[in-house]
Amino acid sequence: MENKRCVIVGAADIKRYSDIRAYFKDGDFFIYCDAGLKHETRLKRPADLIIGDFDSTENPNRATETIILPHVKDDTDTVFAAKEGMKRGYTEFLLVGVIGGRLDHTLGNVAILNLLESAGCHGVMADDYSEIEVISNKPAYVTDKFPYFSLLNITGICRGVSVKNALYPLDNAELTTDFPLGVSNEPLKGKTAEIKVGEGSALLVRVRKE
Repeated sequence: MENKRCVIVGAADIKRYSDIRAYFKDGDFFIYCDAGLKHETRLKRPADLIIGDFDSTENPNRATETIILPHVKDDTDTVFAAKEGMKRGYTEFLLVGVIGGRLDHTLGNVAILNLLESAGCHGVMADDYSEIEVISNKPAYVTDKFPYFSLLNITGICRGVSVKNALYPLDNAELTTDFPLGVSNEPLKGKTAEIKVGEGSALLVRVRKE
């Protein structure tokens, strides 16, 4: 699956379809989850696989490969899609239509980034305003095309954090879950912010626009 990526489409609202389509690459494998199918036409990328318990939309009964899930289950449709993508050999994931609406669903979907990271994979979420990923043992960068970025501790351990070329630099800092020290930073104009995490991981949110 070298250079191949799995794109998972959920049912959360998308308003700026052109911004989301800009993330797509040739060869992406598209999984649409249940009511995420409502985005298929405007995303202009057909489903390679459809997954869902079809509690929020009807099974389209198409020739496209479809996995029908039971209503009562531990995995959400989106979690199942991520596991199915990994089962098929994908290590890079893009998730869209997974942020917004119900907060519990959004937080549950953010947890998928940790699931992927713990399995040695990597995921990025993109919505109308931002892109989100988990960073741990590799440096991450934020160019000044993103006016803001935030770092959040969502796993309990996030130490040895350094941020360079940003309005609010950090040196060997610790981010905790009870104080949002890393919220709303800015890369310096004409510079690329560099972020490193020494121990644990952080959620990096790059904000494109407000």
